Amino acid sequence: QVQLVESGGGLVQAGASLRLSCAASGRTFSSVAMGWFRQAPGKERECVGSIDWSGGITYYADAVKGRFTISKDNAKNTAYLQMSSLKPEDTAVYYCAVDSDRRVGISVVAAMYDYWGQGTQVTVSS
Repeated sequence: QVQLVESGGGLVQAGASLRLSCAASGRTFSSVAMGWFRQAPGKERECVGSIDWSGGITYYADAVKGRFTISKDNAKNTAYLQMSSLKPEDTAVYYCAVDSDRRVGISVVAAMYDYWGQGTQVTVSS
């Protein structure tokens, strides 16, 4: 079992930065692939970025490329999503997730992830 707890969301103005955290227990981040997803009202959940178990492979959605950065601190068993130059269209509930069975590469498909956090709201005002 893996328990994930996100934090760091909030209300910010366009152009601001936020860092989301995802603290894990039950299994170390050093051995699993993980991803950050978001879901806006009336829209499907989408992957904004993912990172493989080693931290050597990352993926970013085109909409956030160059603005968002995923990282893992294995010593703290915590993953981060650093978000900069935020836009109103980034407004959504953000979730971290773990793909515990993956040993090669990463996935952007939500159904491939088997553990999820509760989500944290990010609201960007114009």
